[in-house]
Amino acid sequence: MEITKATTMGEMLQFQPGIAYILMQAGMHCVGCPSSINESLEEACMVHGLDSDQVLAMIQEYLAAK
Repeated sequence: MEITKATTMGEMLQFQPGIAYILMQAGMHCVGCPSSINESLEEACMVHGLDSDQVLAMIQEYLAAK
């Protein structure tokens, strides 16, 4: 699966639950929130004031190491 800024939080976490740790490290502590499941990575980052390109890079780095 290719993760992009359009990938929903639910899709990412279903694909690789370990991504939750990366998201929490970035400051996104609502990973388990039911309303976040349908948000795209870009939308979730915007809500939390995070740079979606930076968070995506962290996720991709994590996945490359798996």
